[in-house]
Amino acid sequence: MDIIFFKDKKYSLKTLELLTGQMDVDIEKIHDSILIIAQVVDDPDKLPYFLETIKSLEIDDLEKFRFILLRVQIDSQLHLNENIEKYHKRLFVSQIIEKLIYGELLLEAGKEDEEDDKED
Repeated sequence: MDIIFFKDKKYSLKTLELLTGQMDVDIEKIHDSILIIAQVVDDPDKLPYFLETIKSLEIDDLEKFRFILLRVQIDSQLHLNENIEKYHKRLFVSQIIEKLIYGELLLEAGKEDEEDDKED
């Protein structure tokens, strides 16, 4: 696993690529909010200690930021069979962050809409 050290913290290159949606990342250009998310995606057990920090993030583009979390959720589902514990924790972290920031899950919201349509 490729590790990048930046500002006395280590980051997984693969995680940074996933979060940014780019295969070639320049850590100098990655926003601090993404680096915070990278820390808890790489080490989900840190999430309880980052809740206030995440809730108070100054996010310029909320819609674009949501795609960061969706990429983690999709990647986690795709790789779940490779390492159930690791990818389940990553999925959980991204869902909790999404609920914390947006109040609901985008992917789950679609399921509720489908159920409402079936009832009509």
